[in-house]
Amino acid sequence: MPKQCFGTSHVPLSPAVRAGDFIYVSGQVPVGSDGVVVTGGITEQTEQVLSNIRSALALAGCTMDDVVKTTVWLEDARDFGAFNAVYARHFPKDPPARTTVESRLMIDIKIEVEAVAYRPV
Repeated sequence: MPKQCFGTSHVPLSPAVRAGDFIYVSGQVPVGSDGVVVTGGITEQTEQVLSNIRSALALAGCTMDDVVKTTVWLEDARDFGAFNAVYARHFPKDPPARTTVESRLMIDIKIEVEAVAYRPV
């Protein structure tokens, strides 16, 4: 089965790509449908990022329940507690494996998250 790309972006990437039974979601940032970074702190930005992941997964016929791994980049490690509280609400049962690191990000945001989902064809 050849790879399938889902969605479009203003930068050279696909929001989601299916390769066999796995769906790879590109790093999502806290940008709303209007292309503007959401206002607020880590709580609001985490909500937007996870909403964007949910939307990218839906393009490939998946849900948050299909996510098996996430990688999270936080601009400030002191935001971990607030981030984790929001994240836990989006993955209330059997959360995926996760890596979380502090990193300088490409634009002035507090968080970026990528995800890998598993959904057999």
